[in-house]
Amino acid sequence: MSKNKSNLSRRTFLKRSAALAAAPHIVPATVFGRGGKVAPSERIILGGIGVGNRGSHDLRWMLPESDVQFVATCDPQKLRAERVKQIADTHYGNTDCKIYCNTPEFLAERTDIDALLVTTGDRWHALASIMAMRAGKDVYSEKPSCMTIEEGQAVVKTAKRYRRIYQTGTQRLSEGNFTFCNEMLRTGRLGQVHTVRAHIAPWDAAEMRHDWLPAQPLPPKDEVDWDAWLGPCPWRPYNATYTRGGWRGHYDFHTSCIGEWGAHTFAQCQVGMGAGDTSAIEYGYVKNESGDKMVTKFANGIKMVLERDLNNKYFHGSCGVRYEGTEGWVAAGDGYSKPDVSNPAMLDDFRKLVYDYQARTQRPMSHVRNFLDCVKSRRQTVANPVVMHRTMTTVHAANICMWLKRDLRFDPVKEEFINDPQANRFRSRAMREPWII
Repeated sequence: MSKNKSNLSRRTFLKRSAALAAAPHIVPATVFGRGGKVAPSERIILGGIGVGNRGSHDLRWMLPESDVQFVATCDPQKLRAERVKQIADTHYGNTDCKIYCNTPEFLAERTDIDALLVTTGDRWHALASIMAMRAGKDVYSEKPSCMTIEEGQAVVKTAKRYRRIYQTGTQRLSEGNFTFCNEMLRTGRLGQVHTVRAHIAPWDAAEMRHDWLPAQPLPPKDEVDWDAWLGPCPWRPYNATYTRGGWRGHYDFHTSCIGEWGAHTFAQCQVGMGAGDTSAIEYGYVKNESGDKMVTKFANGIKMVLERDLNNKYFHGSCGVRYEGTEGWVAAGDGYSKPDVSNPAMLDDFRKLVYDYQARTQRPMSHVRNFLDCVKSRRQTVANPVVMHRTMTTVHAANICMWLKRDLRFDPVKEEFINDPQANRFRSRAMREPWII
């Protein structure tokens, strides 16, 4: 290149650079969070662990939130991970969602992720949440969120130690009808409340199966990592039925018909009666397979009765609760347009009670939004680790009562059964290495 050409190029370059510096730079408004978009620095980077059928519902609930960016999913089942990737990629119009199959490697590699959606089966909820919080992630975990009292304690300790935000998926604590019922109880409008009724699942039993399904040929590890699927549970032969939801009803994997819906309804009742930080102290054995009509008692004198309610006497729909006091009763369940009440005049203040609750607590009527807001503010969620653990303790104690076929007394301060070594042994389960807390 000649000297003249070189100088001309340099002069041209300098002129163009000066012109560019003087001209206004046109930058998309989305970079600064304008134009209805959230700036990248303000977005919550979200990932998933074990996102299946229920988890896909949660994911679709989260994706429309403008401050969420879902970037990766981890699952020992390849087909499930691919379905989640398709959901995310379709939503964003790209192919960016990444797939992982090994949870420890996933957590170690993705240091960019702020929060995780944990929607595995029951057996993995607590362990995955603990691993995630140790890795610095906030957690939204589906219910039932622990398999034992010891697991619940570990979730509470981990969240506190690592200062993590945690929400268990008892979403009815963030719905208007149930909030109204809780506020009717809390504000004394039902008079002296003596009984609350909690819906338990009208299928399966409290006494679960201890056998296992027949062995089938193990698929390739890159399709189903069976060891990872089992996680902390005892080794069992592979059977595809387990991976399609057939783990329910098995002691190794499930929390029984009591845990299935009680994880929701016990939380609703206990938060409503102001007992979200404790557990029932007495459990009365009932001679049936499910725990239907079991009476549990709290230190505040209120009885909580477990109800299958097959004849819709107390509530219709699923996951119903009913609160009964000296001045009347209220009830709600899924599918209600408004709560059932003993006196129609009680509904006159429906909007006011729900509004006052939101103003007092600064919580929205959206469980997912409550979680996301708390990830940013670092305030406690409505279904925080203590609420999860204490209400699941009541679930586990009710199960243990049914398994031992006798009445039990529980000390919620010491978190142990009173003078009952056999019952206390059920507070924990052996965990298979390396999948341990």
